[in-house]
Amino acid sequence: MQPLDRRNFIAALGGSAAVSLMSHEARADALEDALMARTPGAASLSAAAAAAASVAAAPTVAELEAQIPTLTKRRGTGRLFANDDGSKMSLLPALPTKATISDYFALRFDRTRNHCLQSANQALQKGADEEVILACLLHDTVLELVRADHGWWSAQMYEPYVSERTTFAIRYHQALRFYPDSEAGYTYPEIYRTMFGTDYVPPPHIKAAYDHARKQKWYGASRMLTVCDLYAFDPNAKVSIEPFVDIIGRHFKQPKEGLGNDNSRSAHMFRTLANPDAPL
Repeated sequence: MQPLDRRNFIAALGGSAAVSLMSHEARADALEDALMARTPGAASLSAAAAAAASVAAAPTVAELEAQIPTLTKRRGTGRLFANDDGSKMSLLPALPTKATISDYFALRFDRTRNHCLQSANQALQKGADEEVILACLLHDTVLELVRADHGWWSAQMYEPYVSERTTFAIRYHQALRFYPDSEAGYTYPEIYRTMFGTDYVPPPHIKAAYDHARKQKWYGASRMLTVCDLYAFDPNAKVSIEPFVDIIGRHFKQPKEGLGNDNSRSAHMFRTLANPDAPL
């Protein structure tokens, strides 16, 4: 994959001065947005991601600040709820009454599907076990619903349906991406070094999550997810859910009533994805 141009990326965010005003987590999320924007199916891009991908003209810091009161959504808004390029929304196809996770991949995860399938394919090729492959398959699909703190949101959404180990891997991958692990083959991303500075220290809640995960027996599962997540943004990759259907069948606890109809702790999240046009 063609590497992301650092100068263009910074310019797309409003220049060095604008980047300096962003939190480190916001910078990391903007970087992931820009990478994901270059994968097939990423029809709705954030303003920063779209600009970074297309090398559009960059606004000044003052212009960015002046835009805030005019925005109709926050950057943390899920990808399903707004087209950041200002285009009108399209009608969504109806989900089956007893929708499965495969149905959601086909009909709701348009913007995150390719990246997650690439990540799962990476795990499959590296010989990861099926619980980790499933974690890679699911980990970023929650971005359709909400972007901020996506590791925790995603773990909450899938916890009733997957193993504790898969949930753990999903929850902590957000924090682990900032910490290298030579034994696992994970090096600190060079673009993080140039974006955040060589003396960057992650915020306390991220450091606390890393410290906790590092001591747990399932640390390796979450670490493998970060390894497979980092390199899963190839815009030319051709991927399919077919290699993972049996893994889903063995490890995803599909409710007989259908996702969203089963009264689980996160059924409401699937109902929201099913009908994001509900006014209340």
